[in-house]
Amino acid sequence: MNKHDLLLAVESALAGEWDKSHKIAQEYSDVTANWIHAVLHKIEGDVWNSNYWYNRTAGKKYEDFSDATAELKAIKSYLN
Repeated sequence: MNKHDLLLAVESALAGEWDKSHKIAQEYSDVTANWIHAVLHKIEGDVWNSNYWYNRTAGKKYEDFSDATAELKAIKSYLN
């Protein structure tokens, strides 16, 4: 896991730069990158794909957060 890159992915997503964030998240396959990837697909409205990525995290679920922004902030806090 590269915390710096994953923080950049989260900050990019929070800034509305979905494509930039997605490209960064795709570079890694650890559970945190997968969690970011899941949230990005949640934002996009792609529930099936989002759930696919949630299944590759350590017990995170689509329903855990109703607000994607709050979830991204939780990921940012975890990475800090």
